[in-house]
Amino acid sequence: MPRFSYTAIADDRKTVKGSVTAENAYAARKQLRARNLHPTNIAAISTQAERRFSFMSLLGKGRKKEVLNFTKQLATLLTAGIKLTEALSVLIQQSSDAKFQNVITDIRDRVVSGESVADTMRDYSDYFDVIYISMVHIGEVTGMLASSLTTITQFLEKRQRVETKIITVMIYPVILIVICIAALLILTTAVIPKITEQIAKAGQELPVITKIMMTVSYVLRNWWFVILAVLAVIFWGYKRFVATEKGMLMRDRLLLSLPIFGPLIRQRVVARFASTLSTLLASGLSMADSLRAVAEVTGNGVMRHAVNQARERILAGADITTPLRDSGVIDPATAHMVAVGEKSGELESMLARISENLESSTDVVIERLGAAIEPLIIVSMAAIVGLIAYATLLPIIRFSAGQF
Repeated sequence: MPRFSYTAIADDRKTVKGSVTAENAYAARKQLRARNLHPTNIAAISTQAERRFSFMSLLGKGRKKEVLNFTKQLATLLTAGIKLTEALSVLIQQSSDAKFQNVITDIRDRVVSGESVADTMRDYSDYFDVIYISMVHIGEVTGMLASSLTTITQFLEKRQRVETKIITVMIYPVILIVICIAALLILTTAVIPKITEQIAKAGQELPVITKIMMTVSYVLRNWWFVILAVLAVIFWGYKRFVATEKGMLMRDRLLLSLPIFGPLIRQRVVARFASTLSTLLASGLSMADSLRAVAEVTGNGVMRHAVNQARERILAGADITTPLRDSGVIDPATAHMVAVGEKSGELESMLARISENLESSTDVVIERLGAAIEPLIIVSMAAIVGLIAYATLLPIIRFSAGQF
């Protein structure tokens, strides 16, 4: 969000200067009045640093790392006995990201005026999700903010490790696919037309497979903008469809039913659910509030629906296992472990155990899948390139052998 500098008059008639983050100047004035400040001048701040990092922020690059470092350092400073406002002031100077620096500055300014940290973070959902805010709120209420931040740090580091493993495994296959697609485009748009054009000038009949390749080449060279437009429309329609509740559920059900990737996705969803719920319960949040927070970060519409149903059953005095089992996301063995943990009063530790088991199993599956995908991509692309080479060389061989 934009940053505004202001000059205002406080209740004691003193002039106060500072900066605030808001959607627009009106929202900035409203925010200042809520702090019992009467603004006399508000101006938008535009810095070279903010413009430099805007593109990276849109991509989300470094955002998670900034939040993790902020949380870790803030927990360390508070544990050392430094006051919250002083700790935030230190972190403002240490942050290398201009936008996130503005976020910390606004949080510090609003904390000084009497707002809670959790309330200020709610205005920055791009950086702090509902899980983060809920745990910070618990830490403030119980007077154990440093401990809560340490728990959040461990939670974020664990999540980052899992995401890093997935990204690491997929880097090589993605690079292979990009290189192969580039090679295919060069062959079909540059090589094939030149070779077949010379043969066609001789007035010889071309093989069917060569004609097909020439047609593909012609479409790619002369109608590429139509292809891009069609792909853009399809992508736009897909985004609009999955933005609806029905579309999201259909997409997530389809992902869970995929033959190879479905079980892997299901394991990741359940592991994230178990890990997040266990962390929230350990921080002191109630079961109903924990389920409400977990529902927003499951990353799967089917699982979110099941968690919401479980929360309704909890509020009605029933168990949470039945809707989780009926969702089809959680397998019977895991559902049974949840039921045992719920009946024995050790649901928190049981969920942590489930999360660890699923994550270790997922790591093995991801590594094996990555090892299997690489040769599969190479063989597939080699077959396609071989087909193009065959379509290109066949008329040349026939022409040389006089078979036309």
